Amino acid sequence: MDADLVLEGGGVKGIGLVGAIRGLGDAGYRFRRVAGTSAGAIVGSLAAAGVPAEQLQRIMHELDYRKFQDGNLLTRLGRPGAALQMLLHKGVYKGDWLHDWVAGQLADAGVRAWGDLRISQQDDPGSALPPARSYKLVVIVSDVTDNRLLRLPWDYDRLGVSAGEVDEMPVADAVRASASIPFFFQPCMLKVPGRGGQVYLTDGGMLSNFPIDVFDRRDERRPRWPTFGVKLSARPGANLLAPAQSIRGVVRFALALVATMANAHDQMHLDDPSVVDRTVFVDTFGVKSTDFHLDAKTRDQLFDEGMRSGKKFLAGWNFDRYLDTYWKPAAAEGTGRAPTATAATAATTAEAAAKPAGDGA
Repeated sequence: MDADLVLEGGGVKGIGLVGAIRGLGDAGYRFRRVAGTSAGAIVGSLAAAGVPAEQLQRIMHELDYRKFQDGNLLTRLGRPGAALQMLLHKGVYKGDWLHDWVAGQLADAGVRAWGDLRISQQDDPGSALPPARSYKLVVIVSDVTDNRLLRLPWDYDRLGVSAGEVDEMPVADAVRASASIPFFFQPCMLKVPGRGGQVYLTDGGMLSNFPIDVFDRRDERRPRWPTFGVKLSARPGANLLAPAQSIRGVVRFALALVATMANAHDQMHLDDPSVVDRTVFVDTFGVKSTDFHLDAKTRDQLFDEGMRSGKKFLAGWNFDRYLDTYWKPAAAEGTGRAPTATAATAATTAEAAAKPAGDGA
């Protein structure tokens, strides 16, 4: 069985995503395309590269998250050093270890550049996606220089990268940018030809931590397979019932602002029953995204909960029933798009290129 997959960001809680992938995979699903933000981009990149769920589980369980905190002499000075590091470099930790770890894992799977993740006609003879959208992975990134969301590799042209150069861009660079938790990691800097400067790229979760609609069709054709989402939280309403968080100091206030922006954007999706009904919700037991000292027991709990949640979701899932309930051809709605449909082919290359984000698979 085929499906597309969208993975929410969540820092170290990302091992819950792996559990959900394992649960869905054990039921016979294979993922044609994967999209993700932050931790979702990390896990998604490995899944899109073909790393089996069992191996992915082992990789994430053995990972020493503390190594992500690759500071320097300043960070050893405690909070004053961390504050100075943020002032000088816009983030406490360099993020080099994260980048190199992702690049190494991808290389082991035979992936370096985006060209290694292209969808060929042999992969999917029925696909009519335009070349710019024919990739197995989409990574969500925030461009804070130009104040916009980027879906890489789809939007490299907005960064001055020509169509002929996209396939040579390193996948690990995009994943590292998407996982750049504000203030915690330094942003990625990309030199853009003809711009006379650099573009700062950072955590995609600032603008969309759960880009569930990225693969949705925008035409009148019935989808060939579903898009599943995996969200690292309880079902809708959890945020409303949670105790008020303590906001002390400028950094905590700034982080709260970022979280508010991300949650407000994605909450609009979760107000839609058609999104809720295709989403696996994984309870993460209050674990924080930056708890890099996560113990083995908690890791196992997150993974097990992800796998349990995936299997529970599938117990009530029926694709035909889902389509009968929610899907309507775009032409029938008169909007030019089918907002609740998920997809595997675009009607034509020209039509797909002209339509907005997520114009089918």
